[in-house]
Amino acid sequence: MEVSPPPNWNIAIERAKSSNIPSVYEILRRHPYLIDLAKELRKAKEEVIRNFDYYIDLTRKSVERIGGRFYLAERPEDAREIVGKIVGTGKIVVMSKNNVATETGLRQYLQSLGNEVWETDLGEFLIQIANEEPSHILAPALHMTKERIAQVMKERLGIDVPPDPVAIAQRAREFLRDKFLRAHVGITGANAIAADTGAVLLVENEGNIRMTSILPAVHIVYDGIEKIVPTLYHAMIETLVQAAYAGLYPPTYVNLTAGPSSTADVEMFRVSPAQGPKEFHMVLIDNGRRRAAKDPVLWEILLCIRCGRCSMHCPTYWAVGPRFGKPPYTGPMGIPWTAVTRGIMEAGPAAMLCTHSGNCKEVCPMGIDLPKLILHIKSEYLRQVLKR
Repeated sequence: MEVSPPPNWNIAIERAKSSNIPSVYEILRRHPYLIDLAKELRKAKEEVIRNFDYYIDLTRKSVERIGGRFYLAERPEDAREIVGKIVGTGKIVVMSKNNVATETGLRQYLQSLGNEVWETDLGEFLIQIANEEPSHILAPALHMTKERIAQVMKERLGIDVPPDPVAIAQRAREFLRDKFLRAHVGITGANAIAADTGAVLLVENEGNIRMTSILPAVHIVYDGIEKIVPTLYHAMIETLVQAAYAGLYPPTYVNLTAGPSSTADVEMFRVSPAQGPKEFHMVLIDNGRRRAAKDPVLWEILLCIRCGRCSMHCPTYWAVGPRFGKPPYTGPMGIPWTAVTRGIMEAGPAAMLCTHSGNCKEVCPMGIDLPKLILHIKSEYLRQVLKR
């Protein structure tokens, strides 16, 4: 197995660690209530994992009640086909950061149908133009130094930019603004989905999610079934906890979307659409998640809120970066997620790199016993290899 880190990885990860790790500790010191919210969130997510079918059906009914259309896809190819039929061909599509879209190859599939598709999260945009895989669950371009980013933007887009984060963000903003204004379809993920209302909560800082979900005529929510929580109250908690443990608190924006745009300005009678999207579609993907929910060990990874904190504290990730896992699921949480979505044989080689420092378990807001999960994957992987 290739375990060498990407070029300049040591520089990139040291810069990220020096910024992120102190930020999270300071946030939790200033706002200790977040620790209690994380414990409450874990209980709510456990309830859904134990009763997936019930909550999926409740979500379906809620989405349809607010004027949306709901789809459940068992496999990645099913999910891609559903979205392909909604989008069609010859469209301009803008996408916000979406790990499940990467998991299922959605962007490449839509491009193969003849659509122009753009990632609008800055990190994902940089990965797209560099034609590379993401290196971190939250910061996909973590492996790219500012110097290399400036080089890629010049080579791939003809954009001259100095190796400065402010200038890079400004140039990307200018390039993507035209895509937003001309887009026919916007695709987002979800930080949390409230089963009781069908509402989708998304947390962000860039503002790209708001434009992706508001400007195009069609909004598609595309994510895994594990994003379902029982109520809108729990969904809001998840956005706050995720932002805090990612080191970005308070988040600049928390977006709540519940169905297509609407208005009740004429005699208080609610109608759709208004100024926003005419259509709202929710496509949820299983891809091994319900099977994992019944596994006595692997079920716990379904609690993950994708904050990426485990990677920032992981010696193996520091050393080899995105090679520790399978993009988009890298770092300690990436090993079990790879096992869920791709199988033990795919996750096993990366699991063998784990040194079991235990840091990941100590810093996880959901208290997931990641060392236990990774050890289980190692054992199952070796058992299957030795049976051959």
